[in-house]
Amino acid sequence: MASALHIEVRGTVQGVGYRPWVFQLAQRTGVRGRVWNHSRGVSIEALGTESSIGRFVASLRGGPPAARVTSVVCTEIPFREENAFVIDHSVATPERRVSIPADLATCDDCLRELLDPTDRRHRYPFINCTNCGPRYSIVRDAPYDRANTSMAPFRMCARCRSEYDDPLDRRFHAQPNACRDCGPMLVAVTPAAQKITTSDPISFAARALRAGLIVALKGLGGFHLACDATSEAAVRRLRERKQRETKPFAIMVRDLAEAETLAVLSDEERALLTSIERPIVLAQSRDATEPLVGLFLPYTPLHHLLMRDAGVPLGMTSGNASDEPMVTTNDDALAQLGNIADVFLLHDREIVTRVDDSIVRILGDAPVLLRRSRGYVPRAIESAQPFDEPILACGAHLKNTFAIASGNSVFLGPHIGDLENLSTLEAYESAIARLQDFLGVTPRVLVHDLHPDYFSTRYALARANVTTIAVQHHHAHIASVMAEHRLAGPVLGIAYDGTGYGTDGTSWGGEFLLVDGDRFERIATFRPIALAGGDQAIRQPWRIALALLDDVFDDEPPLDAFPLFRDLGSHEVDVVRRMLAHGLNTVAARGVGRYFDAVGALVLGMPVTRYEGEVAFRWNMVADERERGRYPIVVRDGITPWELDPRTIVRAVVDDMLAATNAATISARFHNTLAAATIEIAHAALAQYGEMPVALSGGCFANARLTNAIINGLQPTARVFTNRDVPPGDGGISLGQIFVAAARLRHAAVSTEAFACA
Repeated sequence: MASALHIEVRGTVQGVGYRPWVFQLAQRTGVRGRVWNHSRGVSIEALGTESSIGRFVASLRGGPPAARVTSVVCTEIPFREENAFVIDHSVATPERRVSIPADLATCDDCLRELLDPTDRRHRYPFINCTNCGPRYSIVRDAPYDRANTSMAPFRMCARCRSEYDDPLDRRFHAQPNACRDCGPMLVAVTPAAQKITTSDPISFAARALRAGLIVALKGLGGFHLACDATSEAAVRRLRERKQRETKPFAIMVRDLAEAETLAVLSDEERALLTSIERPIVLAQSRDATEPLVGLFLPYTPLHHLLMRDAGVPLGMTSGNASDEPMVTTNDDALAQLGNIADVFLLHDREIVTRVDDSIVRILGDAPVLLRRSRGYVPRAIESAQPFDEPILACGAHLKNTFAIASGNSVFLGPHIGDLENLSTLEAYESAIARLQDFLGVTPRVLVHDLHPDYFSTRYALARANVTTIAVQHHHAHIASVMAEHRLAGPVLGIAYDGTGYGTDGTSWGGEFLLVDGDRFERIATFRPIALAGGDQAIRQPWRIALALLDDVFDDEPPLDAFPLFRDLGSHEVDVVRRMLAHGLNTVAARGVGRYFDAVGALVLGMPVTRYEGEVAFRWNMVADERERGRYPIVVRDGITPWELDPRTIVRAVVDDMLAATNAATISARFHNTLAAATIEIAHAALAQYGEMPVALSGGCFANARLTNAIINGLQPTARVFTNRDVPPGDGGISLGQIFVAAARLRHAAVSTEAFACA
């Protein structure tokens, strides 16, 4: 019997070769009709026998490697005679839904052509096909067609057009399709913008790198600064010029074999390194001086060629001045990086959207995104319930991402960074505007952090004709886990980080929360620690260590017993002590991250931190994996909320230091104690409030030892969930803000309806 269906396919189905794949599927199954792109996804009209249509529909959830089909909806239509199956032109529709993929790493087929001297695209640094190449970073509008990308100015030559028009060709409707005769071109220039005369700019740049020079190269979503990672002089030069004294550089390696020489890799880490997303993977370093190393493999043709020509691993860092957003234009690169780079590799394809490299680490035996950007954005996170209207979540102040909810999906924008200077604020506002335009929505509901002075909060409150919703920082952290894993609630949330504005106006960060949608109850927290000078204490953790010692001891032991204070002037210490004694410019903070800073600074002798989280990171990395000892701890459960009092830990740490116990043992005992205390409080809470899932979130859960110990201690009796697809740190806050706001809107709607009925 004859059958005819109209089929709507949703997901990542544009720019990945899905239509030619459907075309070929139709040929195999004997189906006739047509397929076309539109602003929501892909539509199909399929006509044939019932059996052929059945086989055709059953296969539609497959597709080419980069496709991700989330739904296939079929509707019967009148049968008509068709002689063939065709790929039709794209159409614009009022309703939009992002269905293009993130930027895709160079596929094996294109890599073979790139390195084949007989191929017409040999060493052409912009080779791509439907399975790889730029996507999100070059697109201006939906649907994803060449006219809506920064490839629009490049008119295809006859040979490229023939590939583009052939449904059986690997480059059918590959929007960035190009070659030397018709596509973008690369040029090497000096910091003074003078063109360097060379027949091969990539080989020239490789020679410059081997000579110890710094190269700025225009990548997929912005500029990188690169140096020879094996040259101490080159690395030092880049550090000095960029004013990045100690924070490690990511290292790009040619292949897995080279990665294995620098890190001890698990199967999961190898899979991540070679995945189509190509993130930076944090792995165990073989260098004893740096316990972790961030490695990534080439993901553009330019990278592949440069790595082969240079012949050495390359130290890579974002092309930006300190604390500024990554540069994306040629003019800005020359203006802002001219005093850092010796050579510039530029090209004439515009980067429409800035996209930093993503960072992943294996935590709890699974990959966790610590920075969600290139390769993952704008991949949607599907919601368990549809959103009644679009919602914009403005995110956190540090490591900012924003998010827009529309339909059944939440779209997180790319990593923005810390909202602390004009350039980053401009990048933040323009990225929001671009994603709104791309989705075709103008949200009238804006969600922001509870902190009144965050730029993201001020941005939300300054928007006209909108409804604003404030969400407490740690509530949003836990809600981000609930949104990822579709947990309706209630859950026991454990939120550990450095700082978050609490509902009482104080700084939280060691919180146990009962969370049920838009509501939460705070049931336990940490004893506060004084921050003399506020944020200055975070940059100078000796101040926090001093506050901790003064809180625990009455002038004993003397400060000169600790190397941390030996190089500090007595006047400086006295000033801070007076601030602490009188509460002058002093903030009480309950963040677990601040305890990491204080104890880590004390034991390691680190009076200042040169980048955010440095002390806590090094305190974690020094821990002895074999040590199982722990310190005593007190939980005051006769008050509300319960309070975990770490002063007994501090006293025991000091005793170990005075007994000349090594830092590795002390760090391990400190971690073991925090994990054991967390498990104890969680079990007590579950016994009192009933069995429920446990959700872990916050920047401290990027700490593998702490995270794994808590998960292992709880899992025999509790279901434990952590962030995976969004960062556990502040980069995942926007997803949680969306979840809470949507629950609050639904709750308000139900209350209004009940009132009307009454």
